Amino acid sequence: MPMLLAVAGGGAVGSVARYIVGVLLQRASTGFPVSTLVINVAGSFLIGLFARLFDAPDHNPVLRVALTVGICGGFTTFSTFSAETLMLLQQGKAARAALYIGVSVTAGILATFAGLSVGRGAR
Repeated sequence: MPMLLAVAGGGAVGSVARYIVGVLLQRASTGFPVSTLVINVAGSFLIGLFARLFDAPDHNPVLRVALTVGICGGFTTFSTFSAETLMLLQQGKAARAALYIGVSVTAGILATFAGLSVGRGAR
């Protein structure tokens, strides 16, 4: 039961944070899904950081699940990324869709690596 509550609570926090960041960044949108990109890259960094900070056996597994599955799961937006990519393709903007896919995947992987590296230094 503590794990389920940790996921639910973390998911609520992550979802609300995603909404707030999305609203704030939507104002700066230029037809490119900047808010989803920023959210996914930030979430990738955070999951890498949390994974590194909580990879020792003596760390609290409930806290790890709350941060990774809960907050990061509620915050990141792969389903929105997929829908936005499809929308760009349906609008005939294949180059923009390809750029979005490339930047999202590359930046997400680099951000996860950065989170792992920062977490290594913080332990």
